[in-house]
Amino acid sequence: MSARVVSCGVVLLDPDGRVLLAHATETSHWDVPKGHGEEGEAPHVTALREMVEETGIVIEPGRLKDLGLFVYRRDKDLHLFAARATANELDLSSCTCTSLFPRRSDGTLIPEMDAYRWVAPDEVEQYASRSLTRLFQTTLSLADLHRTL
Repeated sequence: MSARVVSCGVVLLDPDGRVLLAHATETSHWDVPKGHGEEGEAPHVTALREMVEETGIVIEPGRLKDLGLFVYRRDKDLHLFAARATANELDLSSCTCTSLFPRRSDGTLIPEMDAYRWVAPDEVEQYASRSLTRLFQTTLSLADLHRTL
């Protein structure tokens, strides 16, 4: 049996309790910024690195709230951290993704994420994958997080 993959990410909420979702290039899915750790990398370091690579937003480690490990898919768990966006992080037009991957069709390197939006908790299912939607609807309530963050 292979070890479960752990993907580390940041659930960034704006002052109104909306969550930052990034659009995965050439898919229909929006997701929280997240990714796999490098050898020996602490989960919060992975989450913050992925945040920078996928959005350009730099968050101080002290702002993170560790939400813990969540069962995500059959083959993958999520270790999530939460943070509240500051005033200078609300304008997503300056977001940029420096993490590239080869396009399936021709191998051209394209950004992993290509658009960003603030999404209200009750709108998540319009954008996010079923796995992420289910997580936010069952295990990790964005409304609760908004109240306690």
